[in-house]
Amino acid sequence: MRALIIIGIIVVLAAIGALATGLVDISQTQKGQLPRIAVEGGQAPRFDVKTADVKVGTTTRDVDVPRIDVGTRKEEVKVPTVDVDKKD
Repeated sequence: MRALIIIGIIVVLAAIGALATGLVDISQTQKGQLPRIAVEGGQAPRFDVKTADVKVGTTTRDVDVPRIDVGTRKEEVKVPTVDVDKKD
């Protein structure tokens, strides 16, 4: 996956370089035009949506924190919390 992203970035950079140095010249030969569309009547659908209540906050937990000199020790730190109350 990472290789595909890198290849994509290289291709985009090569295209930008080709345009910037004049290796590729793009010129418009014909103007575009939007199609003519006639719309009559209709009605948008109506929805009744019930969403969950999401509460985001912090709580205090004991976490192992590495120490460089001697092993680990317990320290009290704030960690994120997420509560979801699903609507029925």
